[in-house]
Parts: sequence; C-alpha cells; structure tokens
Amino acid sequence: MRKQASIMMVIAALCGVCAAEYLSPSDMQLIDGGKILLITEDTGKRLDLFDTAAGKILRSIALPDRPHGLACSADGGTAYFATGEGEGLLNVLELASGKIVHRIPVGHGPMAPVLSPDGKTLYVCNRFDNSVGFVDLITQRQTRTVAVTREPVAATLTPDGRLLFVANHLPDGPANVDYVASKISVIDTAKGELVKNIKLVTGSEGLRGMCMSADGQFVYVTHLMARFQIPTTKLDRGWVNTDALSIIRVADLKLLYTVLLDDVDRGFANPWGVAISSDGKQLCVGSAGNNELCLIDLPALTAKVDAAVKAMGANAESMHLNAHNDLAMLVDVRQRIPLQGIGARAVLMHNERIYIAEYFSDSLGQVTLQDGQIKSVESFPLGPVVPLTPERQGEILFNDARMCYQNWLSCASCHPDARTDALNWDLLNDGIGNPKNVKSMLLTHQTPPTTWLGIRPDAEVSVRSGIRHIQFVVRPEADAVAIDAYLKSLKQTPSPWLVDGKLSESAARGKKTFETIGCAQCHPAPLYTDLRQYNVGTGTGPDADQSFDVPSLREVWRTAPYLHDGRAATMRDLLQQQGHAAILDKTSKLNDQQLQELEAYILSL
Repeated sequence: MRKQASIMMVIAALCGVCAAEYLSPSDMQLIDGGKILLITEDTGKRLDLFDTAAGKILRSIALPDRPHGLACSADGGTAYFATGEGEGLLNVLELASGKIVHRIPVGHGPMAPVLSPDGKTLYVCNRFDNSVGFVDLITQRQTRTVAVTREPVAATLTPDGRLLFVANHLPDGPANVDYVASKISVIDTAKGELVKNIKLVTGSEGLRGMCMSADGQFVYVTHLMARFQIPTTKLDRGWVNTDALSIIRVADLKLLYTVLLDDVDRGFANPWGVAISSDGKQLCVGSAGNNELCLIDLPALTAKVDAAVKAMGANAESMHLNAHNDLAMLVDVRQRIPLQGIGARAVLMHNERIYIAEYFSDSLGQVTLQDGQIKSVESFPLGPVVPLTPERQGEILFNDARMCYQNWLSCASCHPDARTDALNWDLLNDGIGNPKNVKSMLLTHQTPPTTWLGIRPDAEVSVRSGIRHIQFVVRPEADAVAIDAYLKSLKQTPSPWLVDGKLSESAARGKKTFETIGCAQCHPAPLYTDLRQYNVGTGTGPDADQSFDVPSLREVWRTAPYLHDGRAATMRDLLQQQGHAAILDKTSKLNDQQLQELEAYILSL
C-alpha cells in the first residue's frame, strides 16, 4: 500500500494536484461488531466510515471543525466528538443521516470524550481549563466540572462507570525541585468529586494514551520519562529520555509499576496510543516518534511486574517514585513492529487485527496477527496524497525521532505541541550545573534570542544546534529549514482567561496596572518583549548576576512554571513571591485585588 501511495504522490506532483487540507487521522472507534471503523480526520475536518473487511472508506462526513477525540453510543448509531478551543463544543452526530443533532457548550480545548456505561453521561477533558466536564446527554448540558492538575488529554472508565481515570499531560508545580511529574487524577463519577491524584515516577510527563483492562483491575498509561536531573552529555542507554508504560492498580488507586518501552540501544520515542486485546492476552502501544508498535504478552508482563514488586518488599511504594532503569524488562515478552505509515497515534485492537491512526501519512495502519505472531503490516491511504509543504514537512521532522541518534527523542519530546514540557534541563550551551526551564517555540523566530542567557542569537541557530547537540546527529540543511517553516507557522491558542474572546473587566483593570507600574517597559505589545536582556536579580549559583532574556508574554498562560529555572509555579508566585517583579519592587504596593487583576491580564495575553 505504501508503494501505491508513493506512486500517487509522484502523479499528484506531476499533475499539480493539491488537496485543500491534509487529513491527519487522529482517533478511531469500532462499531457494528468491528465491521465498521470510525476515523476522525483532524486537519481534514471529517469523519470516515471505514469497511474493515473491504479495506476502504464507505463514506465520509464533513465536520464543522477539527475533531478532538471520538466516542460512540452502544448501538453504534451516534458519534460524539469535541471541537473548538476557547468556545469548546461537544458534537452529537447521528451517523445514519450524517447530521449533527446537538452542539453542547463545554470548556476550553475539549478532547477525549468518554461515554458512561448507561449512555446518559459523557465525560470530556477540557484540556486548557484543567478540568473534566460532565455532560448530561438527556438535557444536552455540561452540568458539572471537576478540576484536575494540568492539561487532561485522555481518560478511561472502570467497567461499572464508578471511577474515571484522567491522564494529565504535563506536571504542575515548580521545576527546580527533585520531584517533577505528571499525575493521574481519579474522579468519583457518582459524587462528581476528585478522589485522588496518583503520583507517577519522577520525570513522567507527556502523557498521551490510556486504557483500562477488561476486568477493571488495571489502568495503563503511556508517557515519557525524562532524565531531567542530569546534564545532557549523551543519549546512550536512555541517558536523557526514556519512554514508559505505567500500570495503575484500581483496587487501591496506586502506581503498581513503570515499565520502560525502549531497548538498551534504541528508544521507543513518544509513546501515544495504547490498547488491549479483547481476550486480555496482548497489550499494544504505538510510538508516534518511531512509527512502530510494541506488542506485549500481557500475562507474561504481569508476572514480571508481580515478581519485581514482590522483590521490592516493604520499600515498593517509595521505590515507585524513583526512576526505573530496566531497559531489558520487555526483551522476551514483546515484539517491535515497524509501520509503513508516519505518526502513529490512536491504536485499537479487535480480534486478530490492530488498527493505527497514522497522522502524518494520512493513512490507516493495519497489523494482522495469527496466533499472536505478525502475519502482515499494511497501510491504507485515506485520501489522495497531498504534496508536502515546508510547514508540514517541518512538523513531521519536529515529531520524528528516527532522525535522532538511536531514536531516543524528537524535538516534540521536550516541546510537546511545540510548547514546553515544564521541566528544567541542563543543556550545556551555557555551562554545566545551571539547568534552565524549557521555553515554548511559539513566536521563537520573531523574538530572538532563543535561550535564557542569549547564547543562541536566534531560532535558526537554535534549531540547528538542537539537531547537532541534543539529537546528536548531522542532518541536511533542508531539514532545519523545514523545521523553521513549521515553527514560524505556529498559531497562538486563545487564552482560557478571555471572555467571549476579549479581556474580562478584571483583566482590563489589570492592563492599566501593567502599564502604570512599568511592566510594559520590558514587555511592550504586540510581542510583549523588548527583545533585550536584564539582570533582574533572579540568578543563582553559576547564573548569579547574569542577565536573562525577556520572554514574550504571549500565551504565557500555557507555559508555567515561570522564570529561567521554573521556580515560580504560578503567575501569582512570580508576581508576589518568586519573581523579578517583587524583587524590583513592582508589585509590593499592590493590594490583593490589584494582584488578581494584574494576573488576569497577563494570563489573558
């Protein structure tokens, strides 16, 4: 199928054919006993009904906006998907007619809808509101929201619908401490309350996929496990980054174990989708960075985990919060399967087939098994092949770990969605022993320099230095040019602090304070940086008395923690306790209301 796709690409290029949009398949659900696979196309803004027996699209339904996540009614007649950002909507689509019958307002950046067993309630992750919404499908209203930690991106229910487990994409809190990790939030659906935030291994971040075992005993979640506490001097043996599957025990809501998905000499970069076979014998994880699958003998893995936990004895719980380093644990219980498509995201298993949403190649991957062994690997194009623009090629490269030494990481490993992983890294470009907080890539080409101490004069230099000194490879200049194009094309996400797209009354007052006390002197509109460096008294250790780059405040609501070392967990911390503003006596005379208004304005930018 990939050979056919390559021929189609050549023909399209010769004929000057170019579709309006890439498709970017991102999520899937099976209906009609597995005969029909529903596929949401992200940038293509459509829903495909794919005939799994014939291997072709039966029908496509145009959608009003980019779909984020997919759920289906038990009878397969209704599909649910989220759209929008600042004004998020849950869409209820009648499959027979192809019409959207309800559009229900939810939160900011809604995604990953999950339907209750009785079909009456749908839970949606309001990513940028840091909450989970409860949507009553009878009254078509979001009736309740439950706060979680930071950027919920995936969720799964226990079979009885009593507990909802939520994967928080990024860590919360400061970055200049020993323990920094994302957490799993657990919600009691009957009470509509948060029960617990389960700690993962330190360095766990970039959570993407989550699934529940059929018996409801375990939750499996995919994520990165960053080795952020050591200098980035090499990549061998997962020195900088490893990739993991964490197992949560439902009975006591505790982390049971964290398994590394990598090999000793090859990473399994950016794990995303995760699924379990209907018989519970196999677990499958997709690597978005390496374009491959990890097929695991689940009973064998469970036995290994049980033995490892038993060996820990009384220290088991405390040891779980320390980094796990066993790169050989899966050697004899898993198969690594190269895929033909690019950008493996959602994964589904049904009978002897595995389906993979191949985001960047606009294709559906299919792996057929026979007695647990690989029979065939195919990739079905979901539409005409669209020639790559520099921006699309750059986005592919930004997310592609195959260009990295031993495939350990991609640019997106530290810059998910081209933003920040909320960690401090010691990158050696300005010495050793002085880690810096990861910056967002938004507007990086428009706001030089691109490092906290200005060591890299602009984004072009940083992109090329990252390839050479972080990925430890030498690549063609064309790769860096394409990545430049992608980063320049990034669009700002509207702030959840805005009201109907505008400043709230409180934020409008905060704007006046921002200008009155002198914040605008160094952070002038429209980029909210004067592109200079100042010694604001926040440097410590090797960075004492250093001048730091003035960062842009655009989309700053999304990039906590703050300051060069991530010491300020929140904007209020920066303004009142931890930040340069307090040191420079900018905010000490403000009362609590004025501080709230100032915070509201800055976080609205």
